[in-house]
Amino acid sequence: MTVKLGRGACGGHVTLFFAIMDKSKNIEEQGSFGAGFCLKNGVEAITRGEEGDFNLKINYLDGDGDDELYEEVIKILLDEIPEIGDYSWELNIKMSLPVSQGFGMSGAGAIAAASSFQRALGIAHEESRRRSYLVAHKVERIRSTGLGDITALSAGGVERRIAVGSPYSGEKLNSGPGKAEGWFEKIPLILAWKSKTGKHTANYIDNLEWKKKITSSGRKAMKTISKGNWDRSRWQELIESAEKFVIDSELIMDSERNELLFESNNLIKDCDLEGYVVSLLCMLGQSIVIVPKNLDLNNFEIDKICNKFNAAGFETIVTSLSNNL
Repeated sequence: MTVKLGRGACGGHVTLFFAIMDKSKNIEEQGSFGAGFCLKNGVEAITRGEEGDFNLKINYLDGDGDDELYEEVIKILLDEIPEIGDYSWELNIKMSLPVSQGFGMSGAGAIAAASSFQRALGIAHEESRRRSYLVAHKVERIRSTGLGDITALSAGGVERRIAVGSPYSGEKLNSGPGKAEGWFEKIPLILAWKSKTGKHTANYIDNLEWKKKITSSGRKAMKTISKGNWDRSRWQELIESAEKFVIDSELIMDSERNELLFESNNLIKDCDLEGYVVSLLCMLGQSIVIVPKNLDLNNFEIDKICNKFNAAGFETIVTSLSNNL
């Protein structure tokens, strides 16, 4: 009996600010402008396929997951790669970040799973990579779990999304309407969150009032961020734009984010590190990413911060930027 094995992996993504652009009826043309961080930690998917009746069994090696996400991935792939229907599949998912906390885990999971199925069938790396981004973008839009994470992840590093839509599209998987630019540097990032999960992304991006506030504020931020070269010289501008966005959009006043940011800032002050690091809210979760204020002084006391936050009831993970460049 023929057995197929494949692996896919993708890091998560933190959005700092964004503008919702979903008016097109073509989901490949929907998405967002914005900016954020592509993370090293995320999702690993390993698939095993045995020749026989088509079926999908999903196992989660760390915590619980969302079966419907992966069922949608294989459903879309099946339309494009009929050979997938000749196998009974087992999909093993390992997550190194929590879901529903603003870390882009639905997009990362969709990319990792789509890649693993294709690699199991021996599809070439570049074709598999491009199709995985397209499939994941479709899944995100069909399920209202994300807008621009997939386009962002196609760039890697510190990214800005300057054109809306999927990064790849069409049968030939040519460059899509979406475009993001990224730059990479070894920057330590501390992710911190409380165990309570945030609102589902759809509660914001499908709500007309929130869409108006978010998009207006996101467009303001992108007026300057979208211009000029995109490199480390824009770091301070990125931080300031993120801080302004959460106030202008009023997202800081929703889901206890204001209290979360206030507590985080106080904990950093208790560490006497307020001159070295800054807390930024992760959109649209109830979580914080702590980053250096100055990229030339990024060797801050990570253990001290994590211990302080853990003692205050936060969960923390130290990660870094992913490099897709």
